[in-house]
Amino acid sequence: MDDMGYHEALALLDWQIELGADEAILDAPVDRFALEDAAPVVPVAAPAAARPVQPAARPVEAAARADTVDAVAVARDAAAAARDLPSLRAAMEAFAHCPLSQTATRLVFADGDPAARVMIVGEAPGREEDQQGKPCVGQAGQLLDRMLAAIGLGRTATDPAQGVYITNMLPWRPPQDREPTPEELAIMGPFVRRHIELAAPDILVLMGNHACQGLTGKMGITRLRGQWTEVMDRPAIPMFHPAHLLRKPHEKAKAWEDLLSLKARLRKM
Repeated sequence: MDDMGYHEALALLDWQIELGADEAILDAPVDRFALEDAAPVVPVAAPAAARPVQPAARPVEAAARADTVDAVAVARDAAAAARDLPSLRAAMEAFAHCPLSQTATRLVFADGDPAARVMIVGEAPGREEDQQGKPCVGQAGQLLDRMLAAIGLGRTATDPAQGVYITNMLPWRPPQDREPTPEELAIMGPFVRRHIELAAPDILVLMGNHACQGLTGKMGITRLRGQWTEVMDRPAIPMFHPAHLLRKPHEKAKAWEDLLSLKARLRKM
């Protein structure tokens, strides 16, 4: 460990934090090799406050209670009750039936101009999005901003005609940045559709496989990209997610074709 460099040590520490090891067991590190002949160090726990003992639920009863909650139906009712974007965000903050809300740092709602003609629906927040509370930031976000700027669009544009509005299928980061599950997409789907209704964009961009899965029921972004479809009575174009392009730069030519197709469609409308 004495030969370990600063950056290597920091990377290992970040890795442990990602795994959830964010607390020390003792107040100070213990050299176990120096304690071979000594008595073992046993941390003394503070006495726990007395709590009434609750009878354990029988497995069948617990399962029955869990089955009584239809998370998709609850999400549908909560989304339908939202009359504007602030109330939709509040409803999502209060929604307690998606386990991701318990593991993420914060809800990632949207970024850009809600009045923009183009609305981008991505997949799920990553680590940087979880920290900043905005969708598509970091390297992927920088690439997206350059892609949009190439056709005269941007999330910070003051004119809605040149603006974009960005959200995700999931508002919370999945643990370890794993892929969203079909169950998670189904649970949060009503909120995304209500989000689209309230923002009322002219065109949707489905950025990535899971955006396509959540809003069209189809997967296979390599096959679907660039092919115009319709989602909620609006033209929609599937495109590669910027994170995919960072992993596979040779696909950027196809992404450029899709951007030109988006630009041409905007001119016609």
